[in-house]
Amino acid sequence: MQTFHKFRKGGFCILLDVCGGGVHVVDEDIYNALDSADYASSPEYAELCEAGLFSGGDDYREYADMNVSAPLKAMCLQVAHECNLRCGYCFAEGLIENGVRGIMPPETAKKAVDFLISGSGEREHLEIDFFGGEPLLAWDTVRQTVAYAKEQAVIHGKEFRFTITTNGLLLDDEKNAFINAEMCNVVLSLDGRKEVNDRLRPCPNGAGSHDIILPKFKKLIKARNKPGCTDYFIRGTFTNYNLDFADDVLAIAGEGFGNISIEPVTVTPDVDFAIRAEHLPRIKDEYDRLFELMRDNGNEWSFFHLCIDLNDSPCILKRLRGCGAGNEYIAVAPDGNIFPCHRYTGIEEWKMGNINLGTPLNETIKTYFAKMHIYAKEECPDCWARFYCGGGCNAESFIFEGDAKKQPEIFCEMMKKRIECAIALSTCKAMQK
Repeated sequence: MQTFHKFRKGGFCILLDVCGGGVHVVDEDIYNALDSADYASSPEYAELCEAGLFSGGDDYREYADMNVSAPLKAMCLQVAHECNLRCGYCFAEGLIENGVRGIMPPETAKKAVDFLISGSGEREHLEIDFFGGEPLLAWDTVRQTVAYAKEQAVIHGKEFRFTITTNGLLLDDEKNAFINAEMCNVVLSLDGRKEVNDRLRPCPNGAGSHDIILPKFKKLIKARNKPGCTDYFIRGTFTNYNLDFADDVLAIAGEGFGNISIEPVTVTPDVDFAIRAEHLPRIKDEYDRLFELMRDNGNEWSFFHLCIDLNDSPCILKRLRGCGAGNEYIAVAPDGNIFPCHRYTGIEEWKMGNINLGTPLNETIKTYFAKMHIYAKEECPDCWARFYCGGGCNAESFIFEGDAKKQPEIFCEMMKKRIECAIALSTCKAMQK
């Protein structure tokens, strides 16, 4: 197993210690010497090892099956399987069309809060994400749930962090005030340029949504100044219709938003606007372009996937298992059914229980996801990026490969490119100090 990964970017020869996480800038002689098949016997490699720049072998495997019985820490409350947009790539559209729809009653949401608290063990800090469909359609449930969770937090010695994801159509002064007072983070859906956004994010009457929601988002963020409730992201989706998605990032930044995330669409290759293998070269070029733009923008805005703090890396378990879906994190549908995450919602074989019935979590499924670490996956154990992505998204693997242990190559390639750009960006900033 190769213990390092090297690449050129930003004018630097960058060397990553895969297992230790150290990032080093080296000269051309050392960089080129490591190209050799017998690099391990080269004096340059020996010099790097003697200097402590390589940590050696992979010591993380022994921790991989630890914390299998991890207590719950986060819950996605899908309070609305209804929506007031008709986004072409929406994962919930199929659920709504197949009858898995409705608004979560406040009583179900409160039972979900109780379930999270009871399953959290000694954890003090818990998270609830209000999600949909469109959660503002379930506004009464959102308000009652926050009030109830805060009340129960005092009783049980917990602290909640709330997040809401919204398309913004229903935002008004009353909702803005509540969100900015209670939601530690808010995720605002916008795909960027007007023509890009409106192509796949229309209203039910076919009209575009961009010009309706943009001023609403600006008004919300302008008033978002309460300590502890200032985080937000403009979250978009790119497809093969807008492979120049760096222009969408620039469009969003040009409207005054600083925190931006645009993700690749996750639909199967048969869909017209899907990301396919032939699109990868162009996508990688766009990530390179975003690297250069973010390097030179004076921190006026940031792109989520290019933000890596090399001085504060995730804990071991986070490196091994990524998001924790199905183990520390669960999703609850409007009818109370529990799933590993929102992307598994409605798939009967992955139902883990039901809030309203009071059934305990399916321990077989929970253990399955707890052990879905990088050493259980087919391609991850020898991948240089494994400790940054934690094995990627289990739902993406299931959707595209039918098995969480099999990695979709397209998404792995995009992930590795983003990680290189992020490491290079941090390197450039460090070298400027």
